[in-house]
Amino acid sequence: MSFLAPFYLLLTGAVAVPLLIHLMRRRIGARVDFPAARYLARAEKEHSRTLRIRNLLLMLLRVLALLAIAIAAARPVARWVGSGHAPTAIAIVIDNSLSSSSVVNGKPVLDQFKSMARDVVANATSADRLWLVTIDGRVSGGSASVLRDEINRVEPIAGAGDPGGALTRAASVVRGAGLEARQIALLTDGQRTEWQRMPSIADAQVLLYTPQIAPPVNRAVTLAEARPVRWTPRGAVATRFLSRDSTTYRITLSGRTFARGTAAPNEEVVVRASPPERGWISGTVELEPDELAGDNVRHFAVWIGPAPGVAIAPSAGPFVKNAIDVLRSTERVVDGHDITVVPADELTSLPALIAAPTDPVKLGAANRALERAGVPWRFGTRRPGESTARGTGFDGVTVSSHYDLIAQAGAAADTLAVVGRDAWIVAGPRYVIAGSPLTPDATNLPVRASFVPWLGSVLTERLVGEPGQAIAAEPGAHLPRPRWADALEMPDGQRVPLGDAVDVPPRAGTYFLTRANRRVGAIVVNPPPEESVLDRYSADELRGRMHADRTLVAPDVAAWASMAFRAAARRSLVEPALIFALLMLLIEALAIGARSRRVA
Repeated sequence: MSFLAPFYLLLTGAVAVPLLIHLMRRRIGARVDFPAARYLARAEKEHSRTLRIRNLLLMLLRVLALLAIAIAAARPVARWVGSGHAPTAIAIVIDNSLSSSSVVNGKPVLDQFKSMARDVVANATSADRLWLVTIDGRVSGGSASVLRDEINRVEPIAGAGDPGGALTRAASVVRGAGLEARQIALLTDGQRTEWQRMPSIADAQVLLYTPQIAPPVNRAVTLAEARPVRWTPRGAVATRFLSRDSTTYRITLSGRTFARGTAAPNEEVVVRASPPERGWISGTVELEPDELAGDNVRHFAVWIGPAPGVAIAPSAGPFVKNAIDVLRSTERVVDGHDITVVPADELTSLPALIAAPTDPVKLGAANRALERAGVPWRFGTRRPGESTARGTGFDGVTVSSHYDLIAQAGAAADTLAVVGRDAWIVAGPRYVIAGSPLTPDATNLPVRASFVPWLGSVLTERLVGEPGQAIAAEPGAHLPRPRWADALEMPDGQRVPLGDAVDVPPRAGTYFLTRANRRVGAIVVNPPPEESVLDRYSADELRGRMHADRTLVAPDVAAWASMAFRAAARRSLVEPALIFALLMLLIEALAIGARSRRVA
């Protein structure tokens, strides 16, 4: 039993009133010696026991009546004994994360959850309110038949989902149902990496079920990525595996197997290749299927094309020339005119790596060249004085002189590095522009060990081929729209136009980004690596992590369906308490009336 207004239990102190009256009763009257009084004394002595019992009963009736009124004021609720259940708002939360698709005893855990959810729906009455909430955030409500259909359609997602968000949604719908009996029925495998952050759930009870069977031994691909994302045409695939023993793997490109091998547990394997394919293509790293097949394949995307031909303006400086020679010796670039590396005042075509002019006198010519080439940036005021550059790969880089980079109408670019709050290096479609000359008197970048890798990345990933990149995402995530893409190509070839944001598909795979029907990048959807670690919380451990008013644990499948309603179906006891108080007062009145008639 619980009380909705426990403050009113203070009224139970009123029971002291009839007790005090009973204890303070005294005979009041003058003592008169009269011979006949001995007969009255004898009669009183004979009936004194009856009088005491009657007075005690009257006191007890009054105390019970006051207690019942005080309890009714506190609005008690409790589950009544008997068959059936009170109208209940119940939200069934099914954990359909990737780990729930693991096979135990020849059957996926999710199939057991769906069967148990159907049992709950079968016990519902027309007065109950029902919802189904999945771990990926979908909420469905309706009649028992509608919920059965929704349960049958539940499929495992390729990731961990959002357990906290699912419980929050479940609590919200049952709280808004307007029923006193509110229940969240949670079916989960209790995976430790999944249940880390728990929301606070007020005004609702949680009924929890987790399997008591140990999880299966799992093997998984936890890493698969192309290095770099753009091969010209050579590159490498890096991969890593979760396994207790050595495992064999297969790597594919566009469905064609190009590598096989054996890897030790948690060992990073790097496979180098120079395949004949060209353009944006998809690849996979695969293992033999086991009890959790969803993480035995991991996807990646890569752009493959010929090594770009690079032309260097003599005024770009000797450090740039030496770095290009290093890249040419490793065959990452070749001589040619696909890309130019020039000061802005000598720019004639794109794609190009554009540096600020070495002579401030040439600033006007540089801005006119940028305008003719269609680059939506201009050089502004020159800023002398040493500053530290910030950006990925720019640790320890200082800048002693730079120009403000001023964006023009239509400028859409990635900021690769900043100086203070100002953009220093930006990258847009077919151009990368630096606010300083690439010389040691303007910045120490050309003399640092990171310069050659950075220059190679700019030439072979930013400026070669179509603009775009491979974006890694988890299933069901929401991403801002890449400005260089206008549609998403699905595995069946259908192209879906992009809005202001991209809803990542719930299934793992490679989804190509297109612009004007040409592939310009990809969204690579894979489950988070930690979803492959199947260690579980026990039911008691998970109950201890729940921030709910009350959490019950179903000990087994047989108890689950009955507990789903009966544990939450609490009815108001206000009316029974008031009826009991009225009955006590009525009995008291009858007892007093009977005594008065006898006295008369």
